[in-house]
Amino acid sequence: MTTGMDWRAQVGRSWAESYHLTDRSFAGLTQRLLERIAEREGNHVLDIGCGAGELSLAIARNRPHAQVLGVDISAQLVAAAGQRGEQLGNVRFIEADAATWQEPGFAPEVLVSRHGVMFFDAPVAAFANLLKIAAPEAELIFSCFRSPQENPWASDLAKLLQLPPPTDPTAPGPFAFADPQYVEGILSGAGWLGPGFEPVDFAYIAGKGEDPVEDALGLFRRIGPPPRHCARWRARHSLPPRRGFANGWRITAAAIWWRCPPPRGSSRRGTVKRAGRPALTPSRLPQIGHCPIGGAL
Repeated sequence: MTTGMDWRAQVGRSWAESYHLTDRSFAGLTQRLLERIAEREGNHVLDIGCGAGELSLAIARNRPHAQVLGVDISAQLVAAAGQRGEQLGNVRFIEADAATWQEPGFAPEVLVSRHGVMFFDAPVAAFANLLKIAAPEAELIFSCFRSPQENPWASDLAKLLQLPPPTDPTAPGPFAFADPQYVEGILSGAGWLGPGFEPVDFAYIAGKGEDPVEDALGLFRRIGPPPRHCARWRARHSLPPRRGFANGWRITAAAIWWRCPPPRGSSRRGTVKRAGRPALTPSRLPQIGHCPIGGAL
C-alpha cells in the first residue's frame, strides 16, 4: 500500500530526484497516451497525479493555445515539474490532492493521467470531484497497471523477495486498479458514464548504458525495493555486469487504458466497452488477455 503520506515524503522525493529515469522507463506508454489525447479537443487540460510533469509538458508543447494544469500531492514532484516547465507559458503545476481540489474558473475539457489515479484513499469520491469540476463535455483518459500476474516483473520479484501478498488488492498502490470490474464500479459510482478500456503492453526500459542491469538496479534502489533486496535479486539471478543489452534492459509491462466519453446526456451507465467488441455488462466482463508489445493502445 502506498499512501498519500508516502508520496508527500520519501516516495515523492525519490521520484522527483529520479524523474529522468522514470520518464525513460514510461516513454513507450507516454507516447501512446499522447496519441490518444491528441484525438480529443479541448483547451483546458488537467493532468491528475502529474508527477514530474512529463505528460503535462508534452501536451503543452503540442497544444500551444491550451492551458495545461498538473496537480500532484508531492511538493517535490511539483517543484521538479515547475522547473522543467519554466520556458512554457501555457502550463503550470500546483501541489494539491486531486480528490478534493477545485479551482474556480478552470473547468478541464480533457482530464488525463499516466498511472496517477490508483492512490486515492476514497476513489469514488475522488472521481466524483473530478466530474464536478470538469466541463460539461469533458473526457477522462487514464492508464494504470493490469494485475501483478500479467506483470511478471512485479509478481516474480515479490516471490523472489518473499513479500507477503497484499491483504487488500484494491488498497492504494500501483495495482489497485488491476480489476476492470472494480474500476468500472468506481467510475459509474462517481457519475462517469460508458467507460471503455483497452489492454496494452509496453516496453518498460529499466536500464541502459554499458551495464543496463546495474543501471536498472540503481533505479529500483531509488523508487522500488530496499537496496538489500536489490542485491539479493541480482545475486539470485546471477546477472553479471555488462551483459551487452544493445537497447537496454527492457521489461514487458502490462497496462490498461481507460476512457470515459462526455458524461452528461448519456444513457450508457453500467456498460463497459472494449474497442472493436460488443458492449459488455460488468457481470460478463472477461479477464484481460495479452496484448503484444507494439500493439495499438
